[in-house]
Amino acid sequence: MLNLESRDDVLMIGLWGQGGIGKTTLAKALYNDIFRGFEASCFLANVREISKDSKDLAHLQEKLLFEILVGKELTVSSVDEGINLIQHRLCRKRVLLVLDDVNDIKQLNALAGGREWFGKGSRIIITTRDNHLLTFHRIDEDHIYEVKTLDDLEALELFDKHAFLGSKEIVIRRDLVDSVLHYANGLPLALEVLGSFLCGRREQEWESALNKLAKSPDKTINDVLKLSYDGVEDYAKEIFLDIACFFKGRSIEYIMNVLNNCNFDTIIGVQVLVEKSLITKERGTIQMHDLIQLMGMDIVKQECRNDPGRRSRLWLCEDVCDLLSGDRGTNAVKAIVLILPKAEVIYIGPNAFTNMRSLRLLIMINVHNSFQGPICLPNELRWFEWPECSSSVLEFPSGPKKLVGLDLCKSNIEVMVDQFKVRIRMIFPYLLISYISISVCI
Repeated sequence: MLNLESRDDVLMIGLWGQGGIGKTTLAKALYNDIFRGFEASCFLANVREISKDSKDLAHLQEKLLFEILVGKELTVSSVDEGINLIQHRLCRKRVLLVLDDVNDIKQLNALAGGREWFGKGSRIIITTRDNHLLTFHRIDEDHIYEVKTLDDLEALELFDKHAFLGSKEIVIRRDLVDSVLHYANGLPLALEVLGSFLCGRREQEWESALNKLAKSPDKTINDVLKLSYDGVEDYAKEIFLDIACFFKGRSIEYIMNVLNNCNFDTIIGVQVLVEKSLITKERGTIQMHDLIQLMGMDIVKQECRNDPGRRSRLWLCEDVCDLLSGDRGTNAVKAIVLILPKAEVIYIGPNAFTNMRSLRLLIMINVHNSFQGPICLPNELRWFEWPECSSSVLEFPSGPKKLVGLDLCKSNIEVMVDQFKVRIRMIFPYLLISYISISVCI
């Protein structure tokens, strides 16, 4: 991509990938390897963190000019003045410029707005978590390198370097090492942080640390990953949290169907999450790195550590059972998805969902209810899926209903259609009723 042999053109290269995957490390390695082949060079690190406002961008422009012009101090009083100075002073210089951790198009416009700013043969390397930012800056796909996670051998090598410092004297059980590698899943940041933390510790401490990680993610790793989540709009955050908590690995078609019926702008939302390196599309499914999924789940748990009934999403069997069996739901609950590996009987009373007035999504797989009477659901509910449910009657309070997705295959639930008489023509096209034993009472 760099095509260093060519000195006739100016190339911009993007290094794109999720947080902690090694974009900066790769950019530093490239820079150190090739900077001597240019008239001048500059590595601007942590652009996102440094450039909080226009004054910070002007300071970065000063630093860029100082390093490339080798000690000539120029005062930049505004971003526009800095742009003019960069264009005028560097347009005939063959330079190597690295802009590290860019997250806003304003940063690119101020520091490397166009190829004509630099002399022939110049190379500008940009590291970012946002693929769309590179596209908007007119960098084509052929010049965007997606940084991937490490393979198993590379991951083990990096972890050993930090956990054992190259020493062969420390011996730790192989299953413990494998557990850490599985947890990190090839993410260099996780391998370095966990390796450094476990260095010199005994096996019992390794076991305790792994037990802790199973309950809550490492803060250092989590904070880095969460920057990508913090950078998206609220609607995309909602979609991300639903995928992280419920739908990782499910088909794109199914996820789109469910979330569209939950009144989300899913098409653009999913695309933004892909561009921000939070999710990937693989063979017709939506995937995400395990640690990004844990980060999303932890965001929901942080809503209320001690009371699952005050969280927006529930997916753990223990939390769901406690909530439904004790009628402890609150207005905070937006979605419940309980998928059990095998059929299990749970008591869910008639008023289990009464207080969940914001509940929009309810999916229960392999869940059998020991209660046979009617179940009252909130009017906000948009998607309801409960295969193999025991015989019950669905009831809704008076007032407008929002249900548009109803999947009752293999269940014996009676749907009181007269409750929907105002919107029946709108609802029925979306119903996914596919089992003959369903009773429709009119």
